[in-house]
Amino acid sequence: MASGLAFFDHLTPKWVRVDMDVSTSSPAPSRTQAPVVRGIYVAGGFALLGLAVLGAMLPGLPTTVFVILAAGCFSRSSPRLEQWLLDHPRFGPSLRAWRARGAIPRRAKILAVASMTLSGVFTALTAPWFVGVGVAAIMVASAAYVITRPDA
Repeated sequence: MASGLAFFDHLTPKWVRVDMDVSTSSPAPSRTQAPVVRGIYVAGGFALLGLAVLGAMLPGLPTTVFVILAAGCFSRSSPRLEQWLLDHPRFGPSLRAWRARGAIPRRAKILAVASMTLSGVFTALTAPWFVGVGVAAIMVASAAYVITRPDA
């Protein structure tokens, strides 16, 4: 998958492919998978989904990344919950766009980069200089990754 900055292509998950059919994009949970492991994935999926719901209400807390991670957990534990998430009117479109093309909605990109910028400025003003430099480096790399994803 080519992007504006080829340097970031290795960061795109291996399961993201342009020619991928969204309905068959994730592996079915293994019948031999231990019930405890499936339970951990289900619990993790619900915890991440809870964070996504909070992110939808609280500024500065992301939503989409938590939905993507929750879908990943559900894909390894419960096809029914995964399909519910894919069909959800609020979260489904972003999730399907990410799975199909690694795409992020333009509005989400703008909000993500703006949040990173505000957080970086706040850190630079309140933390020691070396912490600010480290945070700035991480924020710039993260913003570059977000910006180079296709628009949903």
